[in-house]
Amino acid sequence: MSRWQPCKRREFIRRLRKLDFDGPYSGTRHQFMVFEEYRLTIPSNTEYKNLQIPPIDNIEIKIKKQAAA
Repeated sequence: MSRWQPCKRREFIRRLRKLDFDGPYSGTRHQFMVFEEYRLTIPSNTEYKNLQIPPIDNIEIKIKKQAAA
């Protein structure tokens, strides 16, 4: 499994789009992206500065598990 590492918000959104996520859409507090029935909340820029973002591989695995269920 790959390590968690910092990633710029714009790059994170770009990677999610490559995985066929739609968005980002505006929510009540945060923007979010959608893949079929899966919804992923994206923190705002001020909150995003201090976060460690999970690798895209982990998100892919989570989606595949939900698809298989």
